[in-house]
Amino acid sequence: MNAVVYLGPSLPRAAAAEELDAEYLPPIARGDLAELLKRPELPKAVGIVDGKFLSALCVSPKEVLEIVDRGIKVFGSSSMGALRAAECHHWGMVGIGRIFDAYRTAELDADDEVAIAFDEETGAPISEPMVNLRFAVAAALESAVVGPETAEAFLRAATNLYFPERTARAALHAIRGAVPDEEHAALTRYFETTAPDTKGDDARLLLRAMREYLTGDRQQTVERAVGVHRGGVGMPA
Repeated sequence: MNAVVYLGPSLPRAAAAEELDAEYLPPIARGDLAELLKRPELPKAVGIVDGKFLSALCVSPKEVLEIVDRGIKVFGSSSMGALRAAECHHWGMVGIGRIFDAYRTAELDADDEVAIAFDEETGAPISEPMVNLRFAVAAALESAVVGPETAEAFLRAATNLYFPERTARAALHAIRGAVPDEEHAALTRYFETTAPDTKGDDARLLLRAMREYLTGDRQQTVERAVGVHRGGVGMPA
């Protein structure tokens, strides 16, 4: 398949390859799309999942639209891809998944929500994105794992952590003694076992949408992809 995907800590490379046969490149940074346009043969589709925040300049909306203007279908989800898709979907970029939709509807508006620290060599995450914690706690609240007060205390604690140090364990440590012991234990078990990985789920949706676009009815695939997994995080900041 003639596809390029910029992928980092949102989804392991091996898991991504099971969904889509593509050229997988490291998290995208400013200038990477310009280099892509210099190739003698351009890809038919580009997926943006992860991007660099601190170690390099971020990819700009203008760069994305230059790719779109060249007739390449660009998909975005999960992290930097969700951010840029929320800004560029009116001009042809295809946004995928719950995180994109939260940015598109302005339920989320801060880049910090998707920012994490990761190992530059292996791509393995070192911290956890706030958006994953937010969706996970919303699901825990909906399924009565915890009550609203514990959920809100956890989110406040997680938000107050600097993103390279943000993990569910660190937030749980911060609220120990401030919430009922039984709810603290239940939330700890939940994060250790069944908490959803929204970034990873959205990345898989993107890869499946790209695969369908490249092999099937392209227009219907894109139309379906835009509507995938509507629904907000359902929790206060």
